[in-house]
Amino acid sequence: MVENYMKKLLLISLSAMLLTACSDKNQFKEAVLEQMQNEQDVKDYKIDPEKMANCVVETTEKDMPGFFALDPYRLAAYRNYTKLLNVPKSQDPKKTLSELSVDFGSGKKMSEAHSIYTESILTCLDAVMPQHAGDNEKANKLIP
Repeated sequence: MVENYMKKLLLISLSAMLLTACSDKNQFKEAVLEQMQNEQDVKDYKIDPEKMANCVVETTEKDMPGFFALDPYRLAAYRNYTKLLNVPKSQDPKKTLSELSVDFGSGKKMSEAHSIYTESILTCLDAVMPQHAGDNEKANKLIP
């Protein structure tokens, strides 16, 4: 009886963790999608913002802390990156940046995270820009 209770408790705990992980990742994806919908190059080159956002998320994830979706470091990274992308919408951007500096561990680490995100955008743009129209293999690897 206790064993069944423990199994159910473990299953509920794992389910809750998985939902949290999915939620954090989805919030990050939504923030990236919003950015891609407003990105001038995406508009100018008529790139599908959703495909671009998927590419940016996948590319950024490769350099995020943590190894898998439920890794506490990965979960924190999703939340921190989302907060970083939403700084312009913050009521007090200066305060939000200070909080992010603490959340990331230092101003330098926050800057590195921003660089990772920016490099992901450039990598994905490079994969879909017209000069690479003949290089479908490269684009297909990055853009799902």
